Amino acid sequence: MASSRWKKGQSGNTAGRKPGTGEVARLRAAIAGHVPSIIEKLTAAALAGDVGAARLLLERALPPMKAVEEPLHFELAGKGLADQGRAVMSAAANGEIAPAQASTLLTALGTLSRVVEVEELVVRIEQLERDQKQGGSR
Repeated sequence: MASSRWKKGQSGNTAGRKPGTGEVARLRAAIAGHVPSIIEKLTAAALAGDVGAARLLLERALPPMKAVEEPLHFELAGKGLADQGRAVMSAAANGEIAPAQASTLLTALGTLSRVVEVEELVVRIEQLERDQKQGGSR
């Protein structure tokens, strides 16, 4: 007995509805001719003190402003990464840098420590392989 169901991923209407013929497209087309006068009226209302109109215009016309951090200038004293981490914590505790900046710097130091660790492991493995080759060729 043949199944009357459609195969998975196959449409029963291969022609389908044409793009741009839905309700949203009709609404957009109806409004499109009035956009300049709508913007003009919103602008006039915003200039007259309508905060909602001003907010709507600004939110739609301008991208949101993003916070910008100033560059930091302070010494990461010490020989190792732990000392540098302590310097970051000290700078945050003394108010030289913001806690969020300290967090970012500590995360960067943690990433750097993993990079250094991998680099040291590569050097050690290469040295072990050289030693093994020299010992095996005798």
